[in-house]
Amino acid sequence: MSDSATLIIFNAHIVDSNTDCKGAVIVHDGLIKSVFLGQAASREAVLKVSTAFGCDGAEFFDAEGLTLMPSFIDMHAHFRYPGQTQKEDLDSGLAAAVAGGFGTLVLMPNTNPVVSTKELGLAVKNEANSKNLARVFQTVSITKDFDGKDTSGIDELTSEEFPVISEDGHDVASAAVMFEGMQRAGKRGIIVACHCEDVSLAQAAKPYRQRALGFMKQFGIPAGKVNVQTPNVPESIDFEIDGNLTKANSILALAEDTATERNIEIAKLAGCHVHICHCSTKISMDAVRRAKAEIKAGLAPRDFACTVEVTPHHLGLTGTDAPYLRALVNPPLRCEEDRRAVIEALRDGTADCIGTDHAPHTQDDKAAGSPGFTGLETAFAVCNSVLVRNEGFTLSQLSKLMSENPAKILKIKSGKIAPGFNADFVLVNPTEEWVVNPVAFKSKGKSTPLEGRTLYGKVHATFFAGKRVY
Repeated sequence: MSDSATLIIFNAHIVDSNTDCKGAVIVHDGLIKSVFLGQAASREAVLKVSTAFGCDGAEFFDAEGLTLMPSFIDMHAHFRYPGQTQKEDLDSGLAAAVAGGFGTLVLMPNTNPVVSTKELGLAVKNEANSKNLARVFQTVSITKDFDGKDTSGIDELTSEEFPVISEDGHDVASAAVMFEGMQRAGKRGIIVACHCEDVSLAQAAKPYRQRALGFMKQFGIPAGKVNVQTPNVPESIDFEIDGNLTKANSILALAEDTATERNIEIAKLAGCHVHICHCSTKISMDAVRRAKAEIKAGLAPRDFACTVEVTPHHLGLTGTDAPYLRALVNPPLRCEEDRRAVIEALRDGTADCIGTDHAPHTQDDKAAGSPGFTGLETAFAVCNSVLVRNEGFTLSQLSKLMSENPAKILKIKSGKIAPGFNADFVLVNPTEEWVVNPVAFKSKGKSTPLEGRTLYGKVHATFFAGKRVY
């Protein structure tokens, strides 16, 4: 389809944050021109209107009764580019994104080299966007090359080109440096996305995780695989592995909670929009809830804003017992009380959106204990299975969390199926069952604790700017 061509998607069930009914959509020049609902959405009725609009020769796409939603928006993904293309590259990352129904992504800067300059950030962003598969925003690091000291590079950025900056992968250790960075970002209307993890406590947790990994290596227990049977491992060794991981995770929970409180308070004083990444504990979510209550009551500084994301894996998995205790990720999978807390935060509006924290690794890296999962291609199905199928959320509520809310945070005209919005769609069957087989992933990263799990909700097609890209 040429850039100026018209696409008509008909025989669809349209779902966004406000709509849930049979419908059709007319797309022209990459934007939604018209939306038809109910009886007005028949092929004949839409064709008549499109002809009146001068859209002769339009391309028709029969959705065959499947559900058409705004494509998903990921506030947090790692494409490992530049410098780590053995883990992922732009082509494989974008292929995974569109296979998962994503039309917009925010990429993290912990690459090699670190994305620390406007020039490198724009180069990655422009190269990704030239592929015309999805809309990509590249974050730049808060401090130069993650040195934890120099925030001057923020002064070169604009919020239009770089709506978000981040030190993701770890936190800025110095509160004073974080304050300086947030002040600079606040003046430019740039969001600071925080991986909330006290650096000294993370170091304190590291020996326990390393001790567990040492036992796993010694007894041939593959890290990153949660469904491997190890009948010949002595019970005492299983106890050592799980005990050390439990100790590490308890310290890392404290690391998250103290850093979340710290970063929120710094953002208040700095007059900054802080975005809390992959929030995973009840204590941290309660800190966000208090900050939002202050804003709503008019008690917070005028330029302060706070948003928060949660991940599909923290929604769907509990990490205090086998087998998921050994599924290494930062922040770790939490206890059932924490898992319930993040679900309820989505329900009551405290949590704003769902970010995948897509973190692909090679099999060798996972075996050595690298934390993180491949998540773009399973995100919708996990969230649909947990929230819609099991927790009573509507598909419209899920659309708000995965599309409309992150679009508002990024200030882009996406995330809704309405005239004038970007024609970025995903076509799904929300009741279709499928079994997770990472071998079939488009991503280079094949590690997921969901391997072999049955999920509900299958992506059938993805459209970007009115063109089918998957």
